[in-house]
Amino acid sequence: MTGAEILARCQTLARFTETPGVTTRTFLCPAMHHAHRTLRQWMEEASLAVTVDAAGNLRGLYGDPHQPRLLLASHIDTVPNAGAYDGVLGVVLAIALVRSLDARALPFAIEVVAFSEEEGVRFGVPFLGSRALTGTFDETLLARTDASGVSVAEAIRAFGLDPSQLPAAKLAAPPLAYLEFHIEQGPVLDSLNLPLAVVTAIAGQSRYELAFHGSANHAGTTPMNLRRDALAAAARWVATVERHARSVPGLVATVGTLRVQPGAANVIPGEVTATLDIRHAEDAVRHSSAALLLRAAEALAARRGIQVSTRQRSDQPAVPCATAVLERALLRSGHPLHRMPSGAGHDAMILASVTPAAMLFLRSPKGLSHHPDEAVHPADVDAALTVGRLYLEELERAHA
Repeated sequence: MTGAEILARCQTLARFTETPGVTTRTFLCPAMHHAHRTLRQWMEEASLAVTVDAAGNLRGLYGDPHQPRLLLASHIDTVPNAGAYDGVLGVVLAIALVRSLDARALPFAIEVVAFSEEEGVRFGVPFLGSRALTGTFDETLLARTDASGVSVAEAIRAFGLDPSQLPAAKLAAPPLAYLEFHIEQGPVLDSLNLPLAVVTAIAGQSRYELAFHGSANHAGTTPMNLRRDALAAAARWVATVERHARSVPGLVATVGTLRVQPGAANVIPGEVTATLDIRHAEDAVRHSSAALLLRAAEALAARRGIQVSTRQRSDQPAVPCATAVLERALLRSGHPLHRMPSGAGHDAMILASVTPAAMLFLRSPKGLSHHPDEAVHPADVDAALTVGRLYLEELERAHA
């Protein structure tokens, strides 16, 4: 298959949506049935034996089920009003890669997995699909409910599956390896005019919520030197966050929300709640930067006569990726070797707990993702398919 044909298949899947006029496909929504039927047909054309597990993952097996397995996977759920390629391209490309083998036997099996959920949109928890394969889809997840009050367990039953069979979705043995093709979702490759990159690590992520407590008062009658303005302190801190992140290579830090109370034009803000999202491929750098920024918030608050309280919301460690085999394949393809971390989370970080996990990024034109205008160059898909074939050759040589 050509890159253009692979992208056309992604566009076909984009039409299967729960929201007319835009692409929105969340965990086990009715539109997922249509996506499964189409993907099943493509998998079977590629000589894959297809099943669906209790988490709604569509799984296609190529080769002897008793052999060690290489996993090729990504997700087919989307964010609201999504583009056509995030996640989905990795699944369609994997099917095309297996199809290119033309039923040739390998010294290992290949399992292509279309994960039912990665984005965390419907139930507020990501990676439900890949968690099922690693055996970390537990009872507490089954009880979570969506905005309509439907639980995960009920959603599984409504899709025609049995949540009591979830243990059977777990991989019976550690896979040989895991490879995920994915669009970069950022502007780096596009800015460098490069088609592909080997992902070195999936960045660790910390999230905090800070509350700046000042004193609300009349905007017209309170002199500037007697104010305890929570927003002014928070604003100074936001600038500090940006300045520090710019000074540390590879660090990204974002203050994504500010909630101002009481929120009136003629009232000095008495309280501001801010979020901090901080990421880096090295946990030590992330932790030290987070500590520095939290101390900076306390120092700014003290100088202005206000208080600040901090709550950590999450702490996700960085996940190193397996790069050696994929780098050899990329070098053999004749394309430049570029290494980069991923600032976003991916299913690869879940599978890395049970097998060496590799990721190949494809360029995102204009760095655009999670958007209807998301795009991919057909030539980049051709390049990724070539690298995939060479990756299989490297594994075949090592396990002959």
